Amino acid sequence: MQLSQVISLFLRPPRGGAGAIYDLLGTNNHLGEQSLYLNMGYWAGVDTYDDACQALARRLGEAAQLSTSDEVLDAGFGFGDQDIFWMENFQPRRICGLNPSPKQAAHAQKRVADRGLSDRIQLRVGSATEIPHAAGSFDKVISLEAAFHFVTRERFFQEAYRVLRPGGRMAIADMMPLEGRPFRAVERIGDYIGRRIWQIPQVNMYGRTPYMEKLRAAGFTSLEWRSIRDVVYAPFARYASQRLNDPAVVARMDPLMRAYWRASTANERAYDPFDYAIVTAEKPR
Repeated sequence: MQLSQVISLFLRPPRGGAGAIYDLLGTNNHLGEQSLYLNMGYWAGVDTYDDACQALARRLGEAAQLSTSDEVLDAGFGFGDQDIFWMENFQPRRICGLNPSPKQAAHAQKRVADRGLSDRIQLRVGSATEIPHAAGSFDKVISLEAAFHFVTRERFFQEAYRVLRPGGRMAIADMMPLEGRPFRAVERIGDYIGRRIWQIPQVNMYGRTPYMEKLRAAGFTSLEWRSIRDVVYAPFARYASQRLNDPAVVARMDPLMRAYWRASTANERAYDPFDYAIVTAEKPR
């Protein structure tokens, strides 16, 4: 990634939104040793990024109550790590994934094919706010650390409700402002810069109460919210600040992206204004 590209992302965000950002990231700008996960992980009882990301995928799969009879929609599948994990560990009947990044989709498709899972995992370029499937197509809708990108998250809720079968369940691992904790001046600046680069719409910046209200307005019931911020943000920042000095990471990671990762994780307190929750909801029978 060139400096001019980073400046352009900030001053003139691409029309492709988050998909364009993740196209630029490629397969080199991640923190894993054996995986291509790009989430912050669940750090209870684990020590490595790969294990933390897999633990988060497991927690979300459990929250979704994935079972062998399920047809699942994954909104924002990244490089496909979680879909392979869910298939191998929960064994749902089928997983269909949507992702706005053509490069991520192509790489994920190859990884799925290499594991011999193409008949049960279908990953494609597409939008979570215009889901290209008929109403009532899925038993579960799941989204791992992606919904804050969607334009808008509220529209995603409506689409998820439409494609779920009656009695279907949605599970989301998501980031949002911490309710009752206003941003300080310097935090507002950091938040603005981060949102511009990572393509997070301002309209998605709301806390728990509006989040649950929007789910109810979409038709969902049986809402549950579990904040896991204490086992996400601080341990992720501590690990990342050390991992970015690993010679293997230095050798493969784009220098500008490494600098951005470093700036994003240099201070654990930078995440103080944010919550991180696993949210579940159901479509009434």
